[in-house]
Amino acid sequence: MLPQASDGTGPRRRRGGVQSTRDAIAGRLFTLPVLVVSLVLVAYPILYGIGLSFFDTNLVNRWDFIGLENYARLATDGSFLNSILVTFGFAFLVVAGNLVVGTCLALLLDRGLRYTTVFRVVLVLPWLFPEVVVALIWKWMYNPVYGLFNADLLAAGIIDEPVAWLDDPNLALFAVALAAIWKGYPLVMVLVLAGLQTIPRELYEAASLDRAGRLGKFRHVTLPGLRPVLLAVVVLETAWWFKHFTIVWLLTSGGPAGATSVVSIDIYERAFKNFQWGDAAAAAVVVLVICLALSAIYQKVLHRDDS
Repeated sequence: MLPQASDGTGPRRRRGGVQSTRDAIAGRLFTLPVLVVSLVLVAYPILYGIGLSFFDTNLVNRWDFIGLENYARLATDGSFLNSILVTFGFAFLVVAGNLVVGTCLALLLDRGLRYTTVFRVVLVLPWLFPEVVVALIWKWMYNPVYGLFNADLLAAGIIDEPVAWLDDPNLALFAVALAAIWKGYPLVMVLVLAGLQTIPRELYEAASLDRAGRLGKFRHVTLPGLRPVLLAVVVLETAWWFKHFTIVWLLTSGGPAGATSVVSIDIYERAFKNFQWGDAAAAAVVVLVICLALSAIYQKVLHRDDS
């Protein structure tokens, strides 16, 4: 028989090892439901869509494997390439607008003005509205006959005749982006405001001792402190608005003359109007790859700035 430790630490150590093993198993069991739900709701649709992109199918009784033909066809499809360009423009306008508006409002609310709580509640309301409601409100305001924008601009003498905001190919994309910014800025505002609360006030006091002005404090204290938040915001906003569908579809349905035909509308029409399920799945995979690539670029650029 092997001698046991005289201080009694052997059995205690074994009991501790058994307890840690039980805790690890319990932790995995508690996270198992979330993992299963994530696999069912996220991983399976993605994998199914990727697999579908390699077939010419009607989803019922025809499953012809064609490899990369769907992707090759998309690479020479003018309407799809145009929708990608339109989507880049739309996403850039909305993400940039959300960052500017949301960050400016967060900075104002962080100054501790009177009735700050009331302003927070009012300013976050657009995010709580369903996208259908937002689209209908803005469609009414853009109406060239009885819309609010034309009525105010005509009364102020800025325009001489009503403007068809959603029917002009030169204005439609900006009009849709403005509605999307009004819907999306509250999320950026809340996240940036939360990030501002984590910046130590001692840094601002030190900057004041160095005779830094408001611009200097914002550049050397606020922006570095907000960089992780801004990274998360840019990645989330880009992924969200690059694949956005509802507001654009309800306002313009991709018109006029394809000026607002973002890639999500192109995918919808391929799948549910033309029944080109393989092409639609391939287009969705392309969007996924683009979103992942943009996220990687954002992280690399901001990480290089930190270095």
